[in-house]
Amino acid sequence: MKRVLLAAATLAAAATAGAQPAVIYELGAKNDKSFGEAAWRGAQQWQKETGKPYLEFEIANAAQREQAARRFAERGADPVVGIGFPQASAIEKVARDFPKQRFAIVDMVIKLPNVQSFVYREHEGSFLVGMLAAMASKSGKVGFVGGQDIPLVRKFLCGYEQGAKYANPKVQLLSAMTGTTNAAWTDPPRGAELTKAQIAQGVDVVFSAAGTTGFGIMQAAKDAGIYAIGVDSNQNHLHPGTMLTSMVKRVDLAVYQAFKGVQPGVTVLGLKEGGVDYALDEYNAKLITPAMKARVDQAKADIVAGRLKVIDYTAANACR
Repeated sequence: MKRVLLAAATLAAAATAGAQPAVIYELGAKNDKSFGEAAWRGAQQWQKETGKPYLEFEIANAAQREQAARRFAERGADPVVGIGFPQASAIEKVARDFPKQRFAIVDMVIKLPNVQSFVYREHEGSFLVGMLAAMASKSGKVGFVGGQDIPLVRKFLCGYEQGAKYANPKVQLLSAMTGTTNAAWTDPPRGAELTKAQIAQGVDVVFSAAGTTGFGIMQAAKDAGIYAIGVDSNQNHLHPGTMLTSMVKRVDLAVYQAFKGVQPGVTVLGLKEGGVDYALDEYNAKLITPAMKARVDQAKADIVAGRLKVIDYTAANACR
């Protein structure tokens, strides 16, 4: 209760600031070291370049999605950016009520003349980390633990599976989803449990595509001495030595572009646009051999050039 009251007070105070861009973070907030943090970095980049302030709000429950969007719109915030598909209905309702103001949504398409929808080709980045997983695996078994079982997460899984089998046609993939509700994104104990079950079956690399549930996945991987793959933000630094890489999803680009000026319609960000990629830095440089890097970089170039096609699960709700 205290958190909800504090959140409401923060929203009320922020909304009085007037005509500034605003960002609404999903459950898990901006300090999740993943999806929300990526969005926050985009807002910070815009602020650093312009020297102007922006509004932000971290929701504590589902009801606050529409409340936040509406209050920001009532105070003239422009644009109002919703981070994550759960905010789509709230953004759509408020955007209809405030047709002269601009809005943006990440991971969902809203067909309104005052809304910019940002969607990603997550399957392309997942293909690359799938390749790395298969090349790094000694057991020939790689794992995937997703968050909420929805087509978007299966898009990650499908790309990952394609990449793993591209690198090693004999690789075996074990996969699990944390749950079927939004709570699946914020359940580290369940993530750890699912990961341990895969490790017991021989998995020695696991891809975490599960929001803050990933903390449990990555910790379980570290405890067992196997590799984990992070998601959304570069999470290599969380467990140096056992983080093989991260599938970076540049949500910061969406927020930054929206803050600079909403362009209504659908904006798609993939490898070609720098919207997704695999992460290579000082924390995992010793884990990615020159041969692995050369092979994955060639695949990346082939995908960008259109020579290598990666199946998008959401195109037909099937990985084929």
